[in-house]
Amino acid sequence: MSLSLWTNVQTTSHLSLNFGYHRTMSHPHLPRRSFLASTVAGSLLLPGIVSQLLADSGDPLAPRQPHFPAKAKNVIFLFMTGGVSHVDTFDPKPELTKQHGKEIKANHPEIKDRPGYERIYLKRPQWEFQPHGQCGTEVSTLFPHIATCVDDIALIRSMHTSHSNHYNATLGMHTGSFNFSRPSIGSWITYGLGTLNRNLPGFVVIAPAQTYAGTQVYASDFLPGAHQGTLVVPGAEPIANVRPRVPLDQQQLELAALQEINAEHFAARQDDAQLLARLQTFETAFGMQMAVPDAFDFATETAETLNSYGLAADQKSGFGWQCLAARRLIERGVRFVELIDVGSSNNWDAHGDMMTHVPLAKNVDQPIAALIKDLKARGLFDETLIVWTTEFGRTPFNNTADAPGREHHPWAFSSWLAGAGVKGGTVHGSTDEIGLWTADKPVHVRDFHATILHLMGFDHHRLAYRHAGLDFRLTGVEPAHVVQEILA
Repeated sequence: MSLSLWTNVQTTSHLSLNFGYHRTMSHPHLPRRSFLASTVAGSLLLPGIVSQLLADSGDPLAPRQPHFPAKAKNVIFLFMTGGVSHVDTFDPKPELTKQHGKEIKANHPEIKDRPGYERIYLKRPQWEFQPHGQCGTEVSTLFPHIATCVDDIALIRSMHTSHSNHYNATLGMHTGSFNFSRPSIGSWITYGLGTLNRNLPGFVVIAPAQTYAGTQVYASDFLPGAHQGTLVVPGAEPIANVRPRVPLDQQQLELAALQEINAEHFAARQDDAQLLARLQTFETAFGMQMAVPDAFDFATETAETLNSYGLAADQKSGFGWQCLAARRLIERGVRFVELIDVGSSNNWDAHGDMMTHVPLAKNVDQPIAALIKDLKARGLFDETLIVWTTEFGRTPFNNTADAPGREHHPWAFSSWLAGAGVKGGTVHGSTDEIGLWTADKPVHVRDFHATILHLMGFDHHRLAYRHAGLDFRLTGVEPAHVVQEILA
């Protein structure tokens, strides 16, 4: 017996498939499946070991109510890997242009003690800024398409973070922890809300390559394995080994035999959370055989829609593909979708030359604007929270006056939110006249996370998980505040 689905799941990365399970129809304590009921009724694990366990111990992916009525039902998290320069994109600094080439005293300990920064010189923005929309928010010419959406965007110009290394800052932006492995924000949200479609993961990450901190940016860590993110790699086969290798009836026989083996194996290991997550994987994998090809089949999209995202009819990659895939996943009930623009070998880390921002901005600008407008046209904008961020900014100075690049800058950068519960056309906070420090209404990554959770209906103090004798939260133990001024 080939046990084809079992083989397919086992040969696929453990990190990319521990996401959950669907409900079965035959157990009296569990409601009817909605997505594949007519097609695969009476098939996988009926009554299955996982279903029996859920009847006894609760269902970690069942839809749940948040702490208070939420503005947003789901999240699309746009992560720009490498550190986008705030002074060249969303934070205009005319004074920096005037003082270009001026040597400034490195009188702050964090700058003075940094190797190579004994003498530093201001470096002007390399792109012009213009006001846009009715709100008049200024955006640089790097993002002409996003600039048309500023009336829908709440721009935070006073972001700051706690680390200047890519790995740590990326880890912090995703997990709230800058040094230790912790659950991702996507895992926290699916832990708090459950999922709406048992045949798709509740948390999906679409990326052509891993970013800094690797799989930890979508790991569930000590949360149940069902809340771990599923990696989708753009291409002809976004999720490997989903399509069945044998006819459905043969697969059902194989899985029935596998169920008996699993039941016997689990009977002696009922406290093994990883084993339960593995069994849940088989159930979701079965449902995904139909749900995944449908979600990533753009054949039903109009030529106008494809063109708005900058996509050719048969295109299977690119950030436009990622954005359109995100919209389709959100439509199908996926709670949290993260889009990573590029891998760590080709990103916004512009030490050598700021002009590398040009192709990177062109890669994401039109698709992001198209996503916002598409969600609005389909009535999804008011229930979807769109988050745009990077891990830190880039210095408004360098160690020579004519240096073409910029260095890592954790003390100030820009991020923005749009969609459900967000007050569009607003700008929150500011940096000083040269973009060196946050000057007004600073927003730490913890505050950013608290605000996202608030829009999803959670008090960040109360969304906690007890592990190793401690109550862990996404926002940690240091003070964190919801940025009320950007809420509608």
